[in-house]
Amino acid sequence: MNYTPFTITVRGRLVTFQRPVVMGILNITPDSFYDGGRHNTPNGMLEHARRLLDEGADIIDIGAASSRPGAQLLPPEVEAQRLVDAVTLLHRELPETLLSVDTCYSLPARRAIEAGADIVNDISGGQFDDDMLRTVADLQAPYILMHNRALPAEMQQHTGYSDIIDDLTKYFSEKLDILYRLGVKDVWLDPGFGFAKTVEENHELLHRLDELTSLFREPLLTALSRKSMIYKPLGITPDEALPGTIALDAIALLKGSRLLRVHDPKPALQTIQLLFNK
Repeated sequence: MNYTPFTITVRGRLVTFQRPVVMGILNITPDSFYDGGRHNTPNGMLEHARRLLDEGADIIDIGAASSRPGAQLLPPEVEAQRLVDAVTLLHRELPETLLSVDTCYSLPARRAIEAGADIVNDISGGQFDDDMLRTVADLQAPYILMHNRALPAEMQQHTGYSDIIDDLTKYFSEKLDILYRLGVKDVWLDPGFGFAKTVEENHELLHRLDELTSLFREPLLTALSRKSMIYKPLGITPDEALPGTIALDAIALLKGSRLLRVHDPKPALQTIQLLFNK
């Protein structure tokens, strides 16, 4: 398959991605749906980050608060301290590594970027904190804009779409207009698999993903790794969902996804290498 490289500007430095990007997940929360509590000590964080990089991750995405359906978000001050501690450690020990922080609040975003993080990954699209989008613009940080409708504790009460692609197109268009008017330079789009969507809606979205990628010039990120849209239809657990993750990641890449957010970078990278000969 042919592939067109894309770039982002990080702290004044132009970074070019010659193939689809692998974003490795580092959860430092005790209650993540898959790996909660496994990496929330300094040694555990650093060891897992190194494993992600060794397996081919281009970016490490650090999450300090679980956003699984039904979860309660952390107070911003608590989340900020967790993120700053993790970012400070990883930035010191792995200074060449691109770090993304998974937060929907402006305070943790600002403090994490000031501590050495590079990218803000926001599950709310600026909906949970009125200062978030302006903060990202002030920081001149690349921003991952995800589709969502409600807080994690409530989001599965907000499913149902007359046309899921039309809904996401309107959402992204409106948010992008705001972001670019504020002066944000680099935006990636995340359709939000698992967020305010049923299993059936997630699968419809995946199989129509090319409709979405054809409408926007911004690179699209897909986060499918070990999610319920894989393990529920198969009657398995998240621990058993790696083969299904690989299969759905391949579909997403074929339909235009340019970034994969995963727990397991090695099979994601192998999938990319086989599809794109890169």
